[in-house]
Amino acid sequence: MSATTASEELLHRQFVDVGAARICLRKSGEGPPLVLLHGYPLSGLTWRKMVPELSRWFTCYAFDLIGFGDSNSPDPVDFSSQGEARVIQRALGRLGVSKYALFGNDSGGWIARELALLDGERVTSMVLTNTEIPGHHPLCIWFYQLLAEVPGGRFLFRALLELRSWRRSQMGFGGCFQDLDLIDGEFGEYFLAPLYSSMERVQLALRFLTRMKFRRVHEFKTLHRALRMPVAFIWGAADPTFPEPLARQMASQFPNVFKFTSVPRGKLFMHEEMPEAVLKPALEFLTRTAR
Repeated sequence: MSATTASEELLHRQFVDVGAARICLRKSGEGPPLVLLHGYPLSGLTWRKMVPELSRWFTCYAFDLIGFGDSNSPDPVDFSSQGEARVIQRALGRLGVSKYALFGNDSGGWIARELALLDGERVTSMVLTNTEIPGHHPLCIWFYQLLAEVPGGRFLFRALLELRSWRRSQMGFGGCFQDLDLIDGEFGEYFLAPLYSSMERVQLALRFLTRMKFRRVHEFKTLHRALRMPVAFIWGAADPTFPEPLARQMASQFPNVFKFTSVPRGKLFMHEEMPEAVLKPALEFLTRTAR
């Protein structure tokens, strides 16, 4: 499949109704299924720089998590990590996907692990990039979760997002990119502008924060032992949110780690900034293990 065709397919949305939830996905490519789960506060479009290459080898399913992009649910339970995973599990069943590989970044990596717990041997392999770590609750996430609980917090959240200086700060998205100009480019157009232009989207993003409980992350210190599929870590070594030394400690909790790849200048959203640095080790792993 050509890069142009894959990019065009990624812009085409499909919808699956699962209980109360309506979930949006983008499908591209041919081959074994590969499920892509994005971080906060993005959507499946964040994989647009990687899918053209991945789709040469795999059928890529890039989901919008509940509360982001075009996925939504009136049921608050669907916004929790376990609820998000159950919705995706059922959506994959509706799509006729029986076995698949997983690729998760940031909170998408947390939800990928929840999904892997649910589906067990149906998950052939898993790639994790810069994601939540048991025993570690980053200050920036703690701040936004606190803000989500404060009366009127949604107005402050929206106002902060509109401030260029805040977006480029460490409490905004400064810890996600080496090149801060990327924050106000295509990334801002696809993911940030829709938020601060819509109070409804702000409320959904904050609902996600209130339902994603970090006490659940801490349980994964033991739950990781149950994830027996091959796992590859590709980690941005310059990420202040999820530091690499803690990630290496976390990797020791998994029984079947293929490789831990460190990307020297990579930060939280390195797949947006330096996709080729993520693609090479990801394909090396996935072409060996996904089936």
